[in-house]
Amino acid sequence: MSHVKENKKLLARIRRMKGQVIALEKALEGDSDCGAVLQQIAAIRGAANGLMGEVLESHIREHLGENAASAQERQDDIEQVVSVLRSYLK
Repeated sequence: MSHVKENKKLLARIRRMKGQVIALEKALEGDSDCGAVLQQIAAIRGAANGLMGEVLESHIREHLGENAASAQERQDDIEQVVSVLRSYLK
């Protein structure tokens, strides 16, 4: 992902998500309150959505913006983004 400009920022986000997943695991192992578990799941989902948004934006700007090489490559990238979005939104 060399075109992603802020890899350090994304990696920090991933590490926070990892911490959230570990906290969720501990909550489930510790028989925590359902409300706390649901809140942790919602936090993880929100973090994943934010990460997806950042990476997707970077990809679109790099591959579909003014720097796109050819019309065929641009079309291929559009199809790739549409495919990823369809699977993500299921």
